Amino acid sequence: MNERQPTDAEAFYLVRVRGMLDESWSDWFGGVEMAPEQTVDGASITMLAGTFDHSALHGVLGRLRDLNMTLISVSRLESEPRHGGN
Repeated sequence: MNERQPTDAEAFYLVRVRGMLDESWSDWFGGVEMAPEQTVDGASITMLAGTFDHSALHGVLGRLRDLNMTLISVSRLESEPRHGGN
């Protein structure tokens, strides 16, 4: 993930959509990190994660709409999640 700190106009977001998008779509979405998930019922979900200002977030959501993806959630986090358990 991007190691830079977000500005006051930016925040880290997790966006979940129903269906599968592989990482080859990342550049089209502005370089977001993408990861597959599965629900308890086995449905496919794609999680997109990145730091966006409002304009960039609306751009990502518009592209998901253009692909006819079903939006499940948009979550704004105070800080980027840390990986590796430290």
